[in-house]
Amino acid sequence: MQSWFAEHPIIAYIVIFVLLTYVYNRVFRVNQKLSLGKEIVLYLMMAAGSGMLLIFQHDKLPIIQCLLVAVGLMLLVRVRYLAEARQKRKAAAAEAAKRQ
Repeated sequence: MQSWFAEHPIIAYIVIFVLLTYVYNRVFRVNQKLSLGKEIVLYLMMAAGSGMLLIFQHDKLPIIQCLLVAVGLMLLVRVRYLAEARQKRKAAAAEAAKRQ
């Protein structure tokens, strides 16, 4: 996988940028909306950071794999939250049915 991304740097850059954007939007994004100018500057900075990470990826550091692990863990936490919320709803419905 590492050598394939070394042979295809444009695809590696796109994958890094997409994963980096996903991680930012899910973890570091504040609830309030930024102005359009700040959004543009933010994504330009992330594009530059993706370029730096591409250099590290090209130097045989597992940047893409690490980002994939981060995204996988974030999805795992999201599934856990959904399961806990579903469990709480079932418990609340059972308790409400018991009262009636």
